[in-house]
Amino acid sequence: MLTLSGAKSAAASTARGRHFRFIWPLLAATALGLSGCMPATTQVPGADPADPAAKVARASYRSTIAPYTSLRPATPAPWRERNESVAPQPKQDR
Repeated sequence: MLTLSGAKSAAASTARGRHFRFIWPLLAATALGLSGCMPATTQVPGADPADPAAKVARASYRSTIAPYTSLRPATPAPWRERNESVAPQPKQDR
């Protein structure tokens, strides 16, 4: 699709005499497409991935559910005493 669009725009620009302006998107798309063929890693001096003696970070385990506490229903507390302990105190008459 992109190549076809580039070819159409190049043909149209040549007919109008503006070929140079329409070639840049085609070149950019080609460069972007070829960049996928490049290696993704860079070489660090002295670090060979095939070296079994190479130092690596230690693997550690961290539980994803460690702070979990069960919230299953418990036996109901006496609600009247709990409600009265948080209710506003009645005003005293003067």
